[in-house]
Amino acid sequence: MSAVSTGKGILEVAKFAVYVSVPIGLMYFFAKDPKNLQKIMGGREYVVYPPEGPRPPSPEEIREMARELARKRDGL
Repeated sequence: MSAVSTGKGILEVAKFAVYVSVPIGLMYFFAKDPKNLQKIMGGREYVVYPPEGPRPPSPEEIREMARELARKRDGL
């Protein structure tokens, strides 16, 4: 007897049919109308960035701060 005629064979065929039909069905659902994908994914924010913090000082500002510290140190 073949394996397909047994209970396990029918189960394997059914599982294979599900494995193949689910991706094909989803692809058809989204490819038929792209608004479906926008409806599902568009309402969610997947990347949420934190608010922007203060900027570090520019190199010119750092040099000026170093000069001021050197003047204060030399003056004392």
